Amino acid sequence: MPNYTVNASILTQFAQWIATTAPLFREDEIIVQHLPFRNTETAQFADYCKNSRLGFIYQHLCQELFVQCSDLSVEQTELQLNDAGRTIGELDFVLRHPHQNKAQHWEVAIKFYLLHEDKWYGPNARDRLDKKLRHMLTHQLQHTHMPYFVAQYPQWQYLSQHLLMQGRLYINPFQQQTIPSHCDDKEINPSQINGFWCYQKQFAQIDEPLYQLDKAYWAIGKTSSSPRVTEASQGILHCQSESGRFWFVVPNDWPNNR
Repeated sequence: MPNYTVNASILTQFAQWIATTAPLFREDEIIVQHLPFRNTETAQFADYCKNSRLGFIYQHLCQELFVQCSDLSVEQTELQLNDAGRTIGELDFVLRHPHQNKAQHWEVAIKFYLLHEDKWYGPNARDRLDKKLRHMLTHQLQHTHMPYFVAQYPQWQYLSQHLLMQGRLYINPFQQQTIPSHCDDKEINPSQINGFWCYQKQFAQIDEPLYQLDKAYWAIGKTSSSPRVTEASQGILHCQSESGRFWFVVPNDWPNNR
């Protein structure tokens, strides 16, 4: 994946979005709802010139926000895990609460899902919210309980687990849909069901201008230079309307085109 530049002003807006936007799920013993980040209005960021995937930009900004957080200190990032000489994964963050002197394992993710029938699908329909959530809770956040982790990092064998999932959930306003309140028994935060999606054949029913978003702007929205969308193309479009509503426009055979 080639390097990609995001300027500091966009990173500042994105960081402010992370610090103030509710996660996708209500809080439980692992899922985080109350964000630990401070207000970022006075924070300063250097340009980002690394991997172009949105998840990498998001994780980079989470790290910057954790560094600025007075209640948590960053012990490790992208901690590599090995078993019998084989790399089997990594932990996003190992943090420490300085007042309690307790270490914590954090996984972070930013995701965008569209409701189709009773499932939340990613724009790439191979990705699904229930699958992602299950993977994070039953696999990614369980590494620290495994013998290979304790053998490799005995100083961190009593880490607590924390999952931060942010993003946005989208419904189709041109179809009858029953909006689920839960996903895999975890309560969805209804405030984050605030996007719309439609098929290309429904594009003409949208009654206000749309502006196309590059990946770095998926969370924060359009700028004065965002191009106006005048027709539905063959691919998947992520846009924001004149009034601020976020939209996905997907092929007519989605999600069966995966």
